[in-house]
Amino acid sequence: MYSKIKYILLMFLAISITSCEEEFLDRTPTDAISASDALASQENMQLVLNGVHRGLYSQSQTVFPGGNSARANNHYWIPLGDNITGGLIHSANANNLSWRSAMQWNEHTQPTSLTVELLWYHRYNIILHANLLINGITSGELTETPELNSILGQAYTYRAYAYLSLVQHFGRGYLIGDPATDPGVPLLFSSESPFTSQPRSTVEEIYTQIGLDLNDAITAFENGAPRPSGGAEAKSQLNINVAYGLKARWALSKGDWQTAADAAVKAREGYPLLSESDWKAGFYTNDLSEVIWGSHVIQAETTFFRSYFYLASNTFNGSQIRNNPKIADRRLVDAIPDTDYRGDVFLPDAPNSNTSAANGNGGWANNTNPLYTTEDEFDAAIAEIKSEYGLVSGHNTHPYMHFKLKQANPGTIDPDDIIYMRSSEMYLIEAEAKLMMDDLDGAKEALRPLAEARDSAWNADDFTTEEDFFEHLKFQWRLEMWGEGFGYTNHIRWDEGINHAADGGSGASEVLYQNAYQVEKPSLNDDWIFKIPLAEINANPNLSTSDQN
Repeated sequence: MYSKIKYILLMFLAISITSCEEEFLDRTPTDAISASDALASQENMQLVLNGVHRGLYSQSQTVFPGGNSARANNHYWIPLGDNITGGLIHSANANNLSWRSAMQWNEHTQPTSLTVELLWYHRYNIILHANLLINGITSGELTETPELNSILGQAYTYRAYAYLSLVQHFGRGYLIGDPATDPGVPLLFSSESPFTSQPRSTVEEIYTQIGLDLNDAITAFENGAPRPSGGAEAKSQLNINVAYGLKARWALSKGDWQTAADAAVKAREGYPLLSESDWKAGFYTNDLSEVIWGSHVIQAETTFFRSYFYLASNTFNGSQIRNNPKIADRRLVDAIPDTDYRGDVFLPDAPNSNTSAANGNGGWANNTNPLYTTEDEFDAAIAEIKSEYGLVSGHNTHPYMHFKLKQANPGTIDPDDIIYMRSSEMYLIEAEAKLMMDDLDGAKEALRPLAEARDSAWNADDFTTEEDFFEHLKFQWRLEMWGEGFGYTNHIRWDEGINHAADGGSGASEVLYQNAYQVEKPSLNDDWIFKIPLAEINANPNLSTSDQN
């Protein structure tokens, strides 16, 4: 942070819109204004905020010096949570953007890896610009307006979001460690050079700051202007529901169950559950009724072969997907009742057309599915899947492949939105929080709207003990939020390891997954904690090698 962050703000602000060269604008598609003018007006502060919005999904080299085109920020960080925990399963050997290396636990466990370095600097980039806005607005030099309060609310929410991400990745899980003494991450409040930070604060201190920021965000939003109405782009702007949603996540991760339940209810107000057709549409747009917050990816800043959908969606026309269709854990898919329409987006009987498949069963010559008795039947099934889902000729198919995440224009490299928060998550949080308070009936009632909306035969009476319901709730989390990046934080909160071999197997290849095929639970394995970038330790005078996780 110390070496790079002192340049981040300058890069973001130093060149004004009127004096920018066209080349810079082509390379750096953000709203940039001069440093001296950044806090001069409410309008300029909104431009800074818009830059943070776009920085969530832009290529990292456009956000800070030393960034890299191989990571487009949340396009990578969101699905990473399911990639490293084995929910989003690779069916073949492909390592574009180090996606296989991350799956094999060879990225977040290495202090020199691009993944840990860019995640660290991206989150501190958000904090730096949030500090700029918070410090500028709270100085009292501008007249308070509802619009200015909304900017302030977004800045506090962004800072809380970034610190929660940092402490959950670079610190030990709150519920499985000793937060009062476990090292967290450095706190940074400066918005002026030299941007020095404190040494690593404890996990508890970081969580306390997050809580303060979220409370301040909610207060500011209560006195602010409403989020603009409109299309998918409106939900790129943060609002009070986003702040409550983050408060629900924060409280759940620290065991503040009542706060988590209460905040989850407030977060989902005004965001009705999806219909069956909308749930199956592909999760490519913020326009979905459940979406509380997401990045609206504009054409001028698309990342193409660095996108979320390139890494995770089987309709994307890129080699990472064509050669390596992503599959779901067959233990999860096989457990989905026939009455639950979410099962329709997984294809357990898809032919394995990939002769390079990791399981060695690719191609008609290696077919093991008794549904296909002739090569013509095998080929016809492949053709039908390609036709139905818009795949191109080079796309491979594989048993248990998914079509939950689908592009607006399948078979292309077109950009799509990144969804960060849905109301479904809030039902799951409320149900889990109530269960943790030993309120089994309350937990069932909290889950009921979501469960009944998805499964026409769902019956709360099927679960008679807290243990039974907790296992079912975990199933609901894994199914509803599959592919949306919650695997990592769920595993840590539940203190669960990874075992692709258990209970009949997940469908992952041990040869491909290597040491990540079976991983001990987080309380017993410090490799769940991301390494601090070596570049940060070498440059920051407040950190040393003894601070490494």
